[in-house]
Amino acid sequence: MKAEITINNTVYRVDFSKGSDLSIPLRFDGEQPNTYGVQKASSEPYSDENFIGDTRKGGVCNFETYHITPHCNGTHTECIGHITKERIDILSSLKDLMIPAHLVSVTVQKTSEKYVPELHEDDLLITRAQLSEKLDEVPDEFLEALVVRTLPNTSEKKTQNYLENGSPFFTIDAMEYLKDRGVKHLLVDVPSVDRLLDEGILSAHNTFWDTENKKFNPNTKHKTITEMIYVHNQIQDGHYLLTIQIPAFVSDAAPSRPIIFAIHER
Repeated sequence: MKAEITINNTVYRVDFSKGSDLSIPLRFDGEQPNTYGVQKASSEPYSDENFIGDTRKGGVCNFETYHITPHCNGTHTECIGHITKERIDILSSLKDLMIPAHLVSVTVQKTSEKYVPELHEDDLLITRAQLSEKLDEVPDEFLEALVVRTLPNTSEKKTQNYLENGSPFFTIDAMEYLKDRGVKHLLVDVPSVDRLLDEGILSAHNTFWDTENKKFNPNTKHKTITEMIYVHNQIQDGHYLLTIQIPAFVSDAAPSRPIIFAIHER
């Protein structure tokens, strides 16, 4: 299904039958990524005295109950309600359907850029210097959404136990740069934009949503962060159209399936 779209007075061609799925498939009975050592996502057939929801056990149909912690069990999209006392939900926050986006790859590194709390010696980060070098020439209209692929990029990201192995995260300078550039939807292949054990400060989250001391900011209600994506190596850096598919969960976060579509100037 091919179409032509106009972004900032320029016409682009897009083939909506050739999207690239950035989500990590959630295998309830197999390997899956994990953050904070929470219980794995799991499923079990519903059963009572009169019914068994498993055709392999004589049931008339498969009828399962699922257990999942979206923030920790795989690809998910979260809203400002993730960190505020106000119970803002992702369903009312994520309103954009087709979003101009840019994909960038960055090599994680040690840095002297700031972070709160203080950095550890072995911390690896995504920095303002890297993002500025890659994005300064990218037009603002393609930074409504930013997809960040960290390097090295291995398939282990799809099954990683991040509490045991650690993960890169964003400096405050990097988040301030993205905020200044107008990034509304940030998608990353790490389990959190903050260090996993950060004393509960969540300084990168707060910078992105402009929520001083986690106080709700209505001006940033429609900004989202999507974590634990996986961007295959064959997908090239550049401009795309993005859609973020979520179930209709009235919650601060939901499992998600971000898909990007390559676009070509006519």
